[in-house]
Amino acid sequence: MWKVLYIAQTSDRANELQALLAANGFLCRTRVPGGSAKKVGSYEILIPVSEAEDAYEVLAEHGFRG
Repeated sequence: MWKVLYIAQTSDRANELQALLAANGFLCRTRVPGGSAKKVGSYEILIPVSEAEDAYEVLAEHGFRG
């Protein structure tokens, strides 16, 4: 099961977050809310529920706040 960890406002920010999480060993994916085919707007960063707390700590250590 996946949990939304962070909502990024740009695709660049979403890619940055995904790279940071992957570099720290987390499995993650990005989704556009509402299943929109457009790549414009916000992006959800998803993480497995079992890793969510640890992944959030990594984001907090790097200055990302929800």
